[in-house]
Amino acid sequence: MPPRADVSREETWDIEALFATPEAWEAEAQVLPGAISALCEHEGKLGSSPEALLAYLAQADEVELRLSRFMSYASMNASVDGRDAVAAARRDRASGIMAQYGAASAFARPEILATDERKLRSWMETPQFADQRVRLERILRLKPHVRSAEVEELLGAVQAPFASERSIHPTLANMDLRFGTAGGEAVTQGNVDRLTSHPDREVRREAWEHYADAHLAVQHAQAAMYATNVRQSVFLARARHYPDVVTASLSPDNIPTAVVTTLLDTYRANTPIWHRYWRVRREWLGLPELREYDVKAALNPPRGVSYQQAVDWIEQGMAPLGEDYLRDMRHGLTEDRWVDYAENEGKRQGAYSNGGGRVKPYIFMTWNGTMNSYSTLAHEIGHSMHSLLSQREHPYSVPRYTLFHAEVASNFNQAMVRQHLLKQARESGDTDFEVALIEEALSNFHRYFFIMPTLAAFELEAYRRVEAGQSLSAPDLIALTADLLAQGYGDGVTMDRQRSGILWAQFSTHLYANFYAYQYATGISAAHQLLEQFGADPVKAQATYLRFLKSGGSLDPIDALKEAGVDMLSPEPVQATFRTLEGYVARLEELLAVRRS
Repeated sequence: MPPRADVSREETWDIEALFATPEAWEAEAQVLPGAISALCEHEGKLGSSPEALLAYLAQADEVELRLSRFMSYASMNASVDGRDAVAAARRDRASGIMAQYGAASAFARPEILATDERKLRSWMETPQFADQRVRLERILRLKPHVRSAEVEELLGAVQAPFASERSIHPTLANMDLRFGTAGGEAVTQGNVDRLTSHPDREVRREAWEHYADAHLAVQHAQAAMYATNVRQSVFLARARHYPDVVTASLSPDNIPTAVVTTLLDTYRANTPIWHRYWRVRREWLGLPELREYDVKAALNPPRGVSYQQAVDWIEQGMAPLGEDYLRDMRHGLTEDRWVDYAENEGKRQGAYSNGGGRVKPYIFMTWNGTMNSYSTLAHEIGHSMHSLLSQREHPYSVPRYTLFHAEVASNFNQAMVRQHLLKQARESGDTDFEVALIEEALSNFHRYFFIMPTLAAFELEAYRRVEAGQSLSAPDLIALTADLLAQGYGDGVTMDRQRSGILWAQFSTHLYANFYAYQYATGISAAHQLLEQFGADPVKAQATYLRFLKSGGSLDPIDALKEAGVDMLSPEPVQATFRTLEGYVARLEELLAVRRS
């Protein structure tokens, strides 16, 4: 894999649109603390008049937007090369300045809540508060959990030290862990997915085992870091008078905890569908037993996909959303350099979309020329288009959409493009392409509808143990993960419990986000139910879905989806998505029968 200097400009994102040079970022680093400190001049005045409150909110918005761009630049540089000590230091420095903002602005919520609520609501009804209304409503909703100004200042100040372990854990993985080789190639965060889906079973085994073994070698350090994060979260939840961490994590977005428990109950009830898939996969591959390093192996010879081919497929598949959507998407993917997809040494694992401080909705990923790369691009451009459309619709003062909203948009893109390509494959009789598309679908479901519910159940249990006064050791966490995976594998996969059980440590960016993982599963469920609407009335469905994207964070996620025709308080979206999964498995069984005959 080449060093960063050897990758082409077209394969990297236009990070210079945020700051033209590191020196420009440094100049902002020098003046931002002063802008943050200036917010303190408003302390004690917010409830005195509507003009005073608006003045503070406007100034805070400006600082927050600058911080968003500032932090994006630092974190994005660190993502593309985890070995770059200068980039890592820049990211840590940005985190510290963000913490300064948290401490300096801590007075605001207690002051706003100390204002007579009837007076405050009368201000909110006036036209000049139109762009601040959603934010203020959400502050009022948090009233039982906002503490005094002094306590809020302290809670704001601890954010930086409390974030230490969540930055150390990925730094350890990206900079210090070595994963050995597979098939003569060094295993890295950037290529491990490609190597664990390699046609050669021995390469897959080496890659999977060496990747797991590297994490197992530092299991106790990783467990100590995660346990520290859990204890900190429990402390913060109790400090804000929440009954538990899951409620504290979900309440700000007005998401009932029943959404999580319903998801996990429905998942457990449907694990036989996964057991059935593992059996089909084993038979298709002709293996005496299916091991975990076989779950990503291609059923047919891998189909190579270029970046441009993927862009073309995505554009064709998203056509039902209209030319305006397609034009913006095409511009970002091919001309405006939203995407960093180069494969280079030091690049961290995974993919994400960064709202880019309203400059560009950037996408981070590593292109490895597979169907999974195409799928990842379809997923992330869903996030980026969500950012673009919602930012156009609302000023910065309207809250950004939540993670719960976000995973709907990304999964919807994958589902819509997949539906289009499957139709093409069936109409043309190209069963090889159909199998490749079903594999892409099942790979996506495996990550979002198998791994993520498993991590959500892991998280829920880890927090329950600490809240009950129990400890979290590496053996405990490994055993818990292995037990949860075994529920989903059934008799279809032969497990290596130690290597399987270290899976939790390989998803630090998810687990440190506190109840983030479950939102992939709810997102894929809502996405498939939204897609069904296009079969009944495409014109109405297009308007409904675009309205959902443009609403951004102006509506709570449960309300936004309900307005779009999806009830996430019901098990039906999750159950319906399992029916889609079952349909893919049944089609594979049909194709396997034809193959045998």
